[in-house]
Amino acid sequence: MTNTDAPPPAAPEQSEQEAPPPRREPVFNLPRVVMFFIAVCVGIYVLQFHVLTMAQDYAVLIRGAFIPIRYSGAVPIDIYTFTSPVTYSLLHGSFAHLAVNMVWLGAFGSPLANRLGTARFVLFWVAASIAAVALHYVLHMQDQSPLVGASGAISGMMGAAARFGFRIDRSSGRAAFGGPVLPVRVVLMSRGVVTFLTVWMVINLITGLVGLVPGETSQIAWEAHIGGFLLGFFGISAFDLDRRRRAA
Repeated sequence: MTNTDAPPPAAPEQSEQEAPPPRREPVFNLPRVVMFFIAVCVGIYVLQFHVLTMAQDYAVLIRGAFIPIRYSGAVPIDIYTFTSPVTYSLLHGSFAHLAVNMVWLGAFGSPLANRLGTARFVLFWVAASIAAVALHYVLHMQDQSPLVGASGAISGMMGAAARFGFRIDRSSGRAAFGGPVLPVRVVLMSRGVVTFLTVWMVINLITGLVGLVPGETSQIAWEAHIGGFLLGFFGISAFDLDRRRRAA
Protein backbone atom coordinates (compact mmCIF):
# COMPACT_ATOMS: atom_id res chain seq x y z
CA MET A 1 0.00 0.00 0.00
CA THR A 2 1.52 3.34 -1.03
CA ASN A 3 1.25 6.52 0.97
CA THR A 4 -0.18 9.11 -1.40
CA ASP A 5 0.29 11.79 1.22
CA ALA A 6 4.07 11.42 1.33
CA PRO A 7 5.95 14.69 0.76
CA PRO A 8 7.78 15.15 -2.52
CA PRO A 9 11.51 14.54 -2.52
CA ALA A 10 13.46 17.39 -1.04
CA ALA A 11 15.35 19.61 -3.42
CA PRO A 12 19.11 19.34 -3.21
CA GLU A 13 20.57 21.74 -0.69
CA GLN A 14 22.29 24.78 -2.06
CA SER A 15 25.58 25.97 -0.68
CA GLU A 16 25.23 28.77 1.83
CA GLN A 17 27.63 30.98 -0.12
CA GLU A 18 27.25 31.02 -3.84
CA ALA A 19 30.37 31.71 -5.87
CA PRO A 20 30.44 35.31 -7.13
CA PRO A 21 30.22 35.81 -10.87
CA PRO A 22 33.58 36.03 -12.58
CA ARG A 23 35.04 39.51 -12.56
CA ARG A 24 35.02 41.18 -15.95
CA GLU A 25 38.31 42.75 -16.86
CA PRO A 26 38.24 46.00 -18.84
CA VAL A 27 39.21 45.81 -22.48
CA PHE A 28 42.05 48.27 -21.91
CA ASN A 29 43.46 47.65 -18.45
CA LEU A 30 45.29 50.97 -18.30
CA PRO A 31 45.11 53.72 -15.66
CA ARG A 32 42.88 56.61 -16.61
CA VAL A 33 45.74 59.09 -16.63
CA VAL A 34 47.66 56.91 -19.10
CA MET A 35 44.55 56.60 -21.27
CA PHE A 36 44.21 60.38 -21.09
CA PHE A 37 47.74 60.98 -22.39
CA ILE A 38 47.26 58.40 -25.14
CA ALA A 39 43.96 60.03 -26.15
CA VAL A 40 45.55 63.49 -26.22
CA CYS A 41 48.53 62.35 -28.30
CA VAL A 42 46.36 60.41 -30.75
CA GLY A 43 43.81 63.22 -30.95
CA ILE A 44 46.43 65.85 -31.73
CA TYR A 45 48.01 63.59 -34.36
CA VAL A 46 44.67 63.00 -36.08
CA LEU A 47 43.90 66.70 -35.93
CA GLN A 48 47.25 67.69 -37.43
CA PHE A 49 47.44 65.16 -40.23
CA HIS A 50 43.79 64.64 -41.13
CA VAL A 51 41.89 67.80 -40.24
CA LEU A 52 44.11 70.88 -40.34
CA THR A 53 45.54 72.43 -43.47
CA MET A 54 49.29 72.44 -44.01
CA ALA A 55 49.46 76.05 -42.87
CA GLN A 56 47.50 75.29 -39.71
CA ASP A 57 49.60 72.21 -39.00
CA TYR A 58 52.75 74.32 -39.38
CA ALA A 59 51.33 76.86 -36.92
CA VAL A 60 50.71 74.11 -34.35
CA LEU A 61 54.23 72.77 -34.86
CA ILE A 62 55.89 76.17 -34.42
CA ARG A 63 53.92 76.88 -31.26
CA GLY A 64 53.92 73.43 -29.72
CA ALA A 65 57.30 71.91 -30.61
CA PHE A 66 60.50 72.54 -28.70
CA ILE A 67 62.86 74.59 -30.88
CA PRO A 68 66.28 75.22 -29.25
CA ILE A 69 67.05 78.47 -31.06
CA ARG A 70 63.95 79.99 -29.46
CA TYR A 71 66.01 80.23 -26.24
CA SER A 72 69.17 81.65 -27.82
CA GLY A 73 68.01 85.27 -27.67
CA ALA A 74 67.51 85.52 -31.43
CA VAL A 75 63.76 84.99 -31.12
CA PRO A 76 61.41 87.17 -29.05
CA ILE A 77 60.09 85.54 -25.87
CA ASP A 78 56.39 84.67 -25.95
CA ILE A 79 54.02 82.35 -24.13
CA TYR A 80 55.16 79.39 -26.24
CA THR A 81 58.69 79.84 -24.90
CA PHE A 82 57.36 78.59 -21.57
CA THR A 83 54.82 76.02 -22.75
CA SER A 84 56.73 74.24 -25.54
CA PRO A 85 59.13 72.38 -23.17
CA VAL A 86 56.04 70.35 -22.21
CA THR A 87 53.66 70.56 -25.17
CA TYR A 88 56.25 69.09 -27.55
CA SER A 89 55.78 65.76 -25.74
CA LEU A 90 52.19 65.58 -27.01
CA LEU A 91 53.11 66.02 -30.70
CA HIS A 92 54.38 63.31 -33.05
CA GLY A 93 55.86 63.44 -36.51
CA SER A 94 54.47 60.23 -38.01
CA PHE A 95 52.12 57.35 -37.31
CA ALA A 96 55.06 55.02 -36.61
CA HIS A 97 56.48 57.55 -34.14
CA LEU A 98 53.12 57.81 -32.39
CA ALA A 99 52.43 54.07 -32.33
CA VAL A 100 55.80 53.10 -30.87
CA ASN A 101 55.59 55.74 -28.16
CA MET A 102 52.05 54.79 -27.17
CA VAL A 103 53.00 51.12 -26.83
CA TRP A 104 55.91 52.01 -24.55
CA LEU A 105 53.71 54.44 -22.63
CA GLY A 106 51.23 51.67 -21.91
CA ALA A 107 53.99 49.28 -20.86
CA PHE A 108 56.00 51.55 -18.56
CA GLY A 109 53.50 54.29 -17.78
CA SER A 110 50.77 52.02 -16.42
CA PRO A 111 52.66 50.46 -13.48
CA LEU A 112 54.25 53.82 -12.69
CA ALA A 113 50.89 55.63 -12.73
CA ASN A 114 49.38 52.98 -10.45
CA ARG A 115 52.30 53.49 -8.09
CA LEU A 116 52.41 57.29 -8.08
CA GLY A 117 48.76 58.22 -8.54
CA THR A 118 47.33 60.62 -11.09
CA ALA A 119 48.65 63.96 -9.84
CA ARG A 120 52.22 62.81 -9.25
CA PHE A 121 52.29 60.95 -12.55
CA VAL A 122 51.34 64.15 -14.39
CA LEU A 123 54.06 66.05 -12.49
CA PHE A 124 56.53 63.29 -13.38
CA TRP A 125 55.57 63.56 -17.06
CA VAL A 126 56.16 67.33 -16.97
CA ALA A 127 59.50 67.02 -15.15
CA ALA A 128 60.81 64.26 -17.43
CA SER A 129 59.75 66.18 -20.54
CA ILE A 130 61.58 69.30 -19.36
CA ALA A 131 64.68 67.32 -18.36
CA ALA A 132 64.73 65.70 -21.80
CA VAL A 133 64.74 68.97 -23.73
CA ALA A 134 67.14 70.55 -21.24
CA LEU A 135 69.90 68.11 -22.18
CA HIS A 136 68.97 68.38 -25.85
CA TYR A 137 69.23 72.16 -25.63
CA VAL A 138 72.65 72.10 -23.96
CA LEU A 139 74.01 70.14 -26.92
CA HIS A 140 72.04 71.92 -29.68
CA MET A 141 71.55 75.52 -28.59
CA GLN A 142 71.44 76.99 -32.11
CA ASP A 143 69.39 74.22 -33.70
CA GLN A 144 66.27 75.36 -35.54
CA SER A 145 64.80 71.88 -35.97
CA PRO A 146 61.58 71.29 -33.99
CA LEU A 147 61.66 68.49 -31.43
CA VAL A 148 58.46 66.50 -30.87
CA GLY A 149 57.43 63.26 -29.21
CA ALA A 150 56.70 61.65 -25.85
CA SER A 151 59.95 59.67 -25.92
CA GLY A 152 61.65 61.88 -23.35
CA ALA A 153 58.86 61.44 -20.81
CA ILE A 154 58.64 57.71 -21.52
CA SER A 155 62.42 57.37 -21.13
CA GLY A 156 61.94 58.91 -17.70
CA MET A 157 59.46 56.14 -16.91
CA MET A 158 62.03 53.56 -17.98
CA GLY A 159 64.57 55.16 -15.67
CA ALA A 160 62.08 55.01 -12.81
CA ALA A 161 61.31 51.35 -13.61
CA ALA A 162 65.00 50.53 -13.28
CA ARG A 163 65.03 51.98 -9.74
CA PHE A 164 62.25 49.53 -8.83
CA GLY A 165 64.20 46.68 -10.39
CA PHE A 166 61.23 46.22 -12.78
CA ARG A 167 59.35 44.53 -9.91
CA ILE A 168 55.59 44.43 -10.49
CA ASP A 169 53.12 44.10 -7.60
CA ARG A 170 49.63 42.84 -8.56
CA SER A 171 48.29 42.23 -5.05
CA SER A 172 45.88 45.18 -5.28
CA GLY A 173 44.50 44.01 -8.61
CA ARG A 174 46.43 46.68 -10.48
CA ALA A 175 49.91 46.17 -11.87
CA ALA A 176 52.20 48.64 -10.10
CA PHE A 177 55.90 48.86 -9.44
CA GLY A 178 56.39 47.20 -6.05
CA GLY A 179 58.76 47.56 -3.15
CA PRO A 180 60.91 50.54 -2.22
CA VAL A 181 62.98 52.63 -4.58
CA LEU A 182 66.24 50.71 -4.72
CA PRO A 183 69.57 52.42 -4.02
CA VAL A 184 71.61 53.09 -7.15
CA ARG A 185 74.35 50.69 -6.04
CA VAL A 186 71.80 47.88 -5.66
CA VAL A 187 70.35 48.59 -9.09
CA LEU A 188 73.78 48.52 -10.68
CA MET A 189 74.45 45.12 -9.06
CA SER A 190 71.39 43.58 -10.75
CA ARG A 191 72.40 41.72 -13.90
CA GLY A 192 68.93 42.00 -15.44
CA VAL A 193 68.66 45.74 -14.87
CA VAL A 194 72.19 46.43 -16.10
CA THR A 195 71.55 44.33 -19.22
CA PHE A 196 68.38 46.29 -19.95
CA LEU A 197 70.13 49.63 -19.42
CA THR A 198 73.02 48.62 -21.66
CA VAL A 199 70.78 47.43 -24.50
CA TRP A 200 68.57 50.52 -24.17
CA MET A 201 71.58 52.85 -24.30
CA VAL A 202 73.11 51.11 -27.31
CA ILE A 203 69.81 51.20 -29.23
CA ASN A 204 69.43 54.91 -28.49
CA LEU A 205 72.94 55.69 -29.68
CA ILE A 206 72.58 53.64 -32.87
CA THR A 207 69.16 55.05 -33.80
CA GLY A 208 70.27 58.55 -32.95
CA LEU A 209 73.61 58.58 -34.70
CA VAL A 210 72.80 56.29 -37.63
CA GLY A 211 69.04 56.82 -37.91
CA LEU A 212 68.07 53.18 -38.29
CA VAL A 213 64.34 53.54 -37.64
CA PRO A 214 61.94 51.97 -40.18
CA GLY A 215 59.54 54.49 -41.65
CA GLU A 216 61.31 57.49 -40.16
CA THR A 217 63.18 60.14 -42.11
CA SER A 218 63.70 62.62 -39.26
CA GLN A 219 66.59 62.36 -36.83
CA ILE A 220 66.05 60.68 -33.47
CA ALA A 221 66.86 62.99 -30.54
CA TRP A 222 68.74 60.42 -28.46
CA GLU A 223 70.06 63.17 -26.17
CA ALA A 224 66.50 63.96 -25.09
CA HIS A 225 65.91 60.28 -24.33
CA ILE A 226 68.92 60.23 -22.04
CA GLY A 227 67.87 63.47 -20.35
CA GLY A 228 64.45 62.05 -19.53
CA PHE A 229 65.95 58.75 -18.42
CA LEU A 230 68.33 60.45 -15.99
CA LEU A 231 65.46 62.38 -14.43
CA GLY A 232 63.49 59.19 -13.88
CA PHE A 233 66.47 57.21 -12.64
CA PHE A 234 67.77 59.75 -10.15
CA GLY A 235 64.59 61.68 -9.38
CA ILE A 236 61.86 59.08 -8.91
CA SER A 237 62.15 59.25 -5.11
CA ALA A 238 60.85 62.83 -5.18
CA PHE A 239 57.59 61.63 -6.76
CA ASP A 240 57.11 58.33 -4.93
CA LEU A 241 54.11 58.22 -2.59
CA ASP A 242 55.30 55.20 -0.64
CA ARG A 243 58.75 56.24 0.52
CA ARG A 244 58.08 54.66 3.92
CA ARG A 245 58.56 51.19 2.46
CA ARG A 246 61.84 49.53 3.25
CA ALA A 247 63.62 46.68 1.54
CA ALA A 248 63.09 43.31 3.20
